[in-house]
Amino acid sequence: MKITKAVIPVAGFGTRFLPVTKALPKEMLPIVDKPVVQYIVEDLVKSGISDIIFVTGQNKRAIEDHFDYHPELEAWLEKSGKKEQLEQIREIASLANFVYIRQKGPYGNGTPVLNAEHLIGNEPFVVVWGDDLYRSRKKPHIQALMEVFKKYESPVLTAIDIDDEGTKKNAVIEGPEVEPGLYKVEKMAEKPGPAAMKSRIGVLGAYVLTPDIFSELKKTPIRKGELWLADAIASLAKKRELYAKKTESQFFDTGSKIGWFEANIAIGLEHPEIKDELKRLLKTYK
Repeated sequence: MKITKAVIPVAGFGTRFLPVTKALPKEMLPIVDKPVVQYIVEDLVKSGISDIIFVTGQNKRAIEDHFDYHPELEAWLEKSGKKEQLEQIREIASLANFVYIRQKGPYGNGTPVLNAEHLIGNEPFVVVWGDDLYRSRKKPHIQALMEVFKKYESPVLTAIDIDDEGTKKNAVIEGPEVEPGLYKVEKMAEKPGPAAMKSRIGVLGAYVLTPDIFSELKKTPIRKGELWLADAIASLAKKRELYAKKTESQFFDTGSKIGWFEANIAIGLEHPEIKDELKRLLKTYK
């Protein structure tokens, strides 16, 4: 079945960026001249996604406004003869069909996925976090996951090499490598620590999931007041085939300060307007 829907959870508080995220969603922090979440949406659209479901919370109205039309701004840009900027602004609202729902339920990253069940129906779908940015000179990372799903018709996770410290921060998987960079998941644990798992293959936040994840989420125990998607995926892996594709893209956790700065530098060094000046500027710092 063709995948056309994606869920982007964006209800988090963004506490690592306080105080700026008191009023501004972390997903709207700029990477050069576009917000983080726009890069994510653009990659989803390039991968064939047409319907994007944002699961939001309070103080997230800026995301809805960004992906909407702005008649007053458009009229002013047209009157001012700023045709290029006018086209850019209009294009944002027409990237995809956007749906916004409020997150309801316990804390944890499983809740926003479960909230979207009535909109997903009986279809496979993509989940990607609103501050996880993948950059590739080839195909978008989501497209690579979708190609694995098309071949195996099973859920697909994003894999990455980690060290001992990474086992405290990431879900970890174990299983055979069935193709170069593609693993069949036989075991998965959320932040198990270095002693609990021999594997050093971690999981990042981009997935192709099937609708049976919803029944698993409903049965997943709440841990410390939170519903974890990784727990539901680990349970699903015991019942059906599940794969993990090692990403070939450059990954930025833009929800962290250093990840956000790194993304700005990496993308800025490719931006036609500022790349030369940025190179000169970086050379002045030791």
